[in-house]
Amino acid sequence: MKICITIVVALTVASTFCNAAASGPVVVMSKNVLMEEVTAFKSWMVQHKKSYANIEEEEQRLMNFVQNYQAAKEHNGQSHSWKKELNAFSDMSFKEFSRLYLMQSQNCSATDRNGHQLSGEAPPEHKDWREEGKFVTPVKNQGECGSCWTFSTTGCMESATAIHSSDHKLYTFSEQQLIDCAQAFDDHGCNGGLPSHAFEYIHYNKGLMTEKDYPYKAVGGDCKFKPADATGFVKSVVNITMGSETEIKDAVAFQNPVSVAFEVIAGFKDYKTGVYSSKLCGTSPDQVNHAVLAVGYGVDANTGMKYWIIKNSWGPDWGMNGYFLMERDVNMCGVSTCASYPVV
Repeated sequence: MKICITIVVALTVASTFCNAAASGPVVVMSKNVLMEEVTAFKSWMVQHKKSYANIEEEEQRLMNFVQNYQAAKEHNGQSHSWKKELNAFSDMSFKEFSRLYLMQSQNCSATDRNGHQLSGEAPPEHKDWREEGKFVTPVKNQGECGSCWTFSTTGCMESATAIHSSDHKLYTFSEQQLIDCAQAFDDHGCNGGLPSHAFEYIHYNKGLMTEKDYPYKAVGGDCKFKPADATGFVKSVVNITMGSETEIKDAVAFQNPVSVAFEVIAGFKDYKTGVYSSKLCGTSPDQVNHAVLAVGYGVDANTGMKYWIIKNSWGPDWGMNGYFLMERDVNMCGVSTCASYPVV
């Protein structure tokens, strides 16, 4: 005997579902979902304060959610070095997420400036600049703008300036200035750019303003740089040899955090914890689509897996308080393909 029940899909829209058992498949406008998935969606909407313009959009968001829900459940039930979770992006398809949060792939071959010189010292087994003092700013949120490259740039500038300045002051620099003003250096605002090019811009522009003086808007605008208000400066740009995680490790150990980029593929947006690893992502310069900041490295005590400690720009509620771990010494997803840092 079929049982007909009425549940609230959103907070304001009631729909009728019929199924053979309360735990069986539920029909939502001719699409099958499970009762537990609808319940999870309702709870998720409340948690993330989500609402939609109409029933059609809500239905599509539900179906996106169900796909992400099922993928996370399947992934976490298998043997992987990392776990997934439902987060603020769980009602998005990867295509939509890519359009809003990732930069368009562009060849990230470094500009022709200084290369990294190895220190000649043995790096420690573990390094985390967050543990060294006030050398890393809080995790920021880029919003719906492919400006990750600006956050990688400012994060690196913030740490390098604090580490190497005599007063060790930790500034918070302006991403918006880079979005608005760095187009001549092959950077494209919310459509992407490269930290190495952004460092070049700061060098030749003779300065970068603070976030307070040039606040973030997540959309491009007219350049409002004021030289008198510049606080961050770049003497030169150091480019890591393509593919050399040895150089990145040496730089992170003895210099400061390093800007890196990699290819985000479907599933990564759902990262929760553990050492991220994938056999599906690419490593070539024209495949990287997300710039981040390597603030340290280490080795997993249980598995012996080497990893990078990486600061992201999707807010502190994503991943491990805004951070993630990525497998090290295998050029995972191209993480060592286009790394750079500034001399401040």
